Amino acid sequence: MLYCITAQYTSQALNTMLDDPKTNRAEAVRKLIEAAGGKLVSIYSTVAEGPGVLVVFDVPEPASAAAICGLAVAGGAIQNIKLTRLLSPDEVTHVRGKARELRSAYRAPGK
Repeated sequence: MLYCITAQYTSQALNTMLDDPKTNRAEAVRKLIEAAGGKLVSIYSTVAEGPGVLVVFDVPEPASAAAICGLAVAGGAIQNIKLTRLLSPDEVTHVRGKARELRSAYRAPGK
């Protein structure tokens, strides 16, 4: 299951990274994701809404994604975290088929 985390670094994390500009956050993130049985797909720094990070990763089940988020926040490195489940084109096709099956059971407001 693919997930995306976006978050902003805390002032504590930014100061630590300024003290050692060669700090390798990607390796720390990779180790955490791999410990959860997952794989880091990509990691990027972001500038919107303050210095931050965008991480795309693959884990076998949703509890691992939530645990990764919780640990990152609890460690004090990031804040304003957002976890998003990403769907592959095949998964979207399956969802559309399921929606088609269920279409007759749904009644929109006012109808």
